[in-house]
Formats: sequence, structure tokens, C-alpha cells
Amino acid sequence: MENLSWTGSLSGLNIILMLAVVVTFLAIVTQLLVGIFASSGGRAMAADGTMAVNEGLSGLIGKVISYAFLAVVALVLVYLIGGIFMGTGAGIIGAVSQRLLPVWIALIVTFVVSITFKRKLGLYGKLFDSMVGMVGFGLVMFWVFAGFFGGVLDMIVTHDTLSQVSGMKNKLPGTPLSRAEEGDYAYFLLGGDNLARDVFSRLFKGAWVVVQIAPMATLFAFMVGITLGLPAGYYGGKLDTVLSFLANLILAFPVILLFYLLVTPEIVLTGIPNYMAVFLFIFPLVFLTILLNSRYYTQPSFRTPLLIVVLSIGFWLYLSLISTNGAIVPEKMPGLPAYMDLFDIDSGILVVFVSVVFVNAPTVFRIVRGLALDIKTRDYVAAAQTRGEGPWYIMLWEILPNARGPLIVDFCLRIGYTTILLGTLGFFGLGLASESPDWGTTINDGRRLLSIYPHAAIAPALSLLTLVLGLNLLADGLREESLRD
Repeated sequence: MENLSWTGSLSGLNIILMLAVVVTFLAIVTQLLVGIFASSGGRAMAADGTMAVNEGLSGLIGKVISYAFLAVVALVLVYLIGGIFMGTGAGIIGAVSQRLLPVWIALIVTFVVSITFKRKLGLYGKLFDSMVGMVGFGLVMFWVFAGFFGGVLDMIVTHDTLSQVSGMKNKLPGTPLSRAEEGDYAYFLLGGDNLARDVFSRLFKGAWVVVQIAPMATLFAFMVGITLGLPAGYYGGKLDTVLSFLANLILAFPVILLFYLLVTPEIVLTGIPNYMAVFLFIFPLVFLTILLNSRYYTQPSFRTPLLIVVLSIGFWLYLSLISTNGAIVPEKMPGLPAYMDLFDIDSGILVVFVSVVFVNAPTVFRIVRGLALDIKTRDYVAAAQTRGEGPWYIMLWEILPNARGPLIVDFCLRIGYTTILLGTLGFFGLGLASESPDWGTTINDGRRLLSIYPHAAIAPALSLLTLVLGLNLLADGLREESLRD
């Protein structure tokens, strides 16, 4: 078999796509120059004193940008849709698009349902009124679905991520297997790395590593920051002084240096990350307990059984989370028996998870504390105090909902920061196992031969870029819509 080209039988469209991209780029540059050097006379004044639509040169350039960009999008869709039906006949892009069919279906269903019911979905629904927000959401959900279908269900990957195939070392994208057996996928779609492993399969397996750690670790950091930041801002006084001092003490260390210290093998062997997990992972359970108790405090007949059930399940999950092979700290602290342990987290992932929570929690604490200091002076808080509501009810059901806009935006941005940190750690070989398919480790493996075989490093680097870009665009869309509330 011959090597696959990038577009296969659709290569006739390549020249049109290149022209559309060049025209779009030149038109954008021209519009910027016109905006800098031309006068502001490119707009007409309407009868009511407002600015009307663009006219003259500026309006013409705007139309060129719109049409050229639409042409680029249409051609990309032709490649992807054609690839779904043609497979390898449409080259590497077609084969990849065909492998990603479950992701395309999940994305379409998600967007259709969300747009249909967006008026009933609160801030999430309003996100679909923002083009920036929709683009960001689409990029993020692409990698979420890709990680799930590739890392959990194995519906996307074409080869085992650790298998070394003879003759495929550093092979270029689209190289066919020299001695493919029955049932093997015939190509390395994105080439082979320096250990003859399939870059395409490792890319989507690695997506699941990122999708697991970054959002969940950020969520745990928010649980810690919210649980401590609300009382610090609401009560003030000595409690605020002590908690703020501890937060500032942690923030005084450079983040990267603190991260490196926590994941170094010498620190891991002491069991410190495991002890930190015991302390930090209890905060979601504490938060949920206080939340439910404050909400149903006046209904003890309903509150008590609810708390018993929630705490029982929550404590079981907590012990399962911090226990590995029947121990919380190996050879030092026994944990949940193996037959009751719902899941075992890899020691490397646990260390990275704890480090992310510990590093991010102080920053979240300061944000929540500042919001609580501001919102507690509002009239609706005073009205709740007049009604005789308890402090925790006011914090969790009056202050926190009114701080959701900035917190949701920061949550999205912080997932992006965490994704970059995970990539940095993997690049330097810290935390995760050396054979892990996470993007940072894959970039590090590929950069040694970057000048000769760039594909092994470029693919995960672009994946990291698009995920972080999507999170930033999503945060911008959420910020834009939250300001309209």
C-alpha cells in the first residue's frame, strides 16, 4: 500500500482552500491598516444619530472577509463530511474524520439540544447567543467527547498506545503498516513516534488523561476555596486574618516551583501528597453537608435521612478516592479494604491531582473572599438577616449564587491554566508515568527529533493549544453573557 496523502481524492480542492485562506488573511490585514490610517468616515450617520452600516472601502473589505471566511469553513466541512463517507479515499483528513464520527454525532446532538432549549438553561443557554462562546464551547466539548470515546470506549484509537510496531519508528503521517495482521488498522494516521508507537492513538488516549485531571482537580480546588473563602469574607476578623495569611503564604512561592516540589519523587516517597489528599479531598463532602443542612435546617424530618444517605455515599467515595490497594499511605496508613474500594487512582495521577488542588485553592479563596466582602453589604443579604436566616444559609444561598458569574469564568480559565501545568509537568517528566500518553509527555518524546520528524510533537502541541484556546473563548463568552444578567 502507498502512503496516504493529506486529502486524497479531494486534493483538487486544496488550491481553492489555499486561495480562500490567503484572501481572508490579506483582507484582515488590509482592514487593520485601513482602520489605523483611514479617517473615521467609513460609516454613515443614520437619521436618529446612530452609526449605520459600513460603507465604502471598509464595508467592502468586511464583506470580503465574511465571504472568504465562509468559503474556508465550507471547504473544511467538505473535507470532514467527505472523509466520513470516503474514509482513506479522502486521505489522512478523511480517515481521521471517519474515526471521529462518534465525536461529530455527540457534538451535533449537544448543540441541537442546547440551542433548542437555550431559553430554559439559564447562563449556559445564553452562551449560545455568543459566537465566541459557541466556538469555545465547541472546541472544549470536542476534546471532552474525543477523550471519552478514545480513552474510555476505545472507539477512536486505531492501535494500542504502548504497542511498538516493527518498522514504524518515526514514520510520517499516513504510513501503512508493513506487516499488518488481520484485524489491525492498516495505517498510522499521524505517523509513528521514536518508539514506533501510533501518534494518533496516543493523542486521543492522552486527551482523556487531560480531560479527567484538569476539570476535576479545578473543581476540588474551588470546593476548598469556596468553603474557606465565604466565611473569611462574611465574618472577617481573626478568622479572615488567619486564613488570608495561610493563603498568602502558599501564594508567596512561585507556582511552578511549588508544583515541581510537590511531584518530585523524594517528596512522594515521604507520603506527604497522600496526607494532603486526606485533608483536601474532605472539603467537597464538608461543602455538600453544610449546603444541604443550611437549606433544609427547618425540615429536620427530611434533612436528617437525606444527610445520612448523602454522607454515607460521600464518605465511601472519599475513602475510595484516597485509598489505593487497601492503604491511604503505603505501608503507613491503612485505608478502605480492596473489596470495598470503588476505584484505584494511579499514584502519579493522585500526586498531580493533589498538587493542582493545593496550588489553585489559595487563589480561588482570595477571589471568593473578595466577592463575599462586596456582596455581604447588599440589600438582599440584609433582608435575609432580618428574616433570621443563619450565616451559612446566607453565604451559600444568597452570596454564592450572586457570585456565580465571576466564579464560572474563573473556573474555565483555571482549567486552561491547569491544562498548561499538566503539559509542563509531563514535558519535564514529573508526576505522570514516563509511558503516559498525556500531551506533555508526548511532546517531550517528540521534541528530541523535532527538526527531522516534527509530527510526533506537533500533533499534541496543537491539541493542547486548541483546548486552552477553547477554554479561553468559552470564558470570554460566559463573561459577556454574565454581564448582561
